[in-house]
Amino acid sequence: MTTVEYYFTLNSPWSYLGSQRFIAMTKAANASVLVKPARYGPIFAQTGGLPLPKRSPQRQAYRKMELQRWRDHLGIPIVLAPKGFPSDEVAATRLVIAAALQGRDALAFAMELGRNLWELEKTLSDPDDIVAAAQRAQLDLAAVRTAAPPDAELDKIWDKNTEEGLARGVFGAPAYVLPGGEIFWGQDRLEFLARALGV
Repeated sequence: MTTVEYYFTLNSPWSYLGSQRFIAMTKAANASVLVKPARYGPIFAQTGGLPLPKRSPQRQAYRKMELQRWRDHLGIPIVLAPKGFPSDEVAATRLVIAAALQGRDALAFAMELGRNLWELEKTLSDPDDIVAAAQRAQLDLAAVRTAAPPDAELDKIWDKNTEEGLARGVFGAPAYVLPGGEIFWGQDRLEFLARALGV
């Protein structure tokens, strides 16, 4: 069984746009996924990237154009500039990490959290919004919370994911990394990942 390391941030529209196809292809390939939310502030700082507000107007305009193209191409009704973006993702990310630690479907949960932000214009921080995302993912959030380690330990895993991503050459989100070290950056590279997985 092939294992794919999945580095992403819940605030990334590209991670969300690729999530449904990524889930489908890994299931078709019988591949396992290591769900690894990472902190992209440090990743950008070490790899030459810039957070969105610091990018040039030309790059910001092109990003919006590309989001609209992919929205229309995929038929995923994202909002190009949701009112809650960027959203405080700390609480939601900790729960995704906790779900992954427990062997639950953290991938589906992360996708539904992305839907909160990019389709429903909700937040990643409001407890009711997080509960709604968990319900759509058929995740028992109360059980996840009960079994979760302390926040400090979850944050250490978040930091470790970030360090591991950097060590593997990750510089953007989403990034899909195969055991041999091959990286597929961006949801627009999923076709190549599918070929590599044999589906």
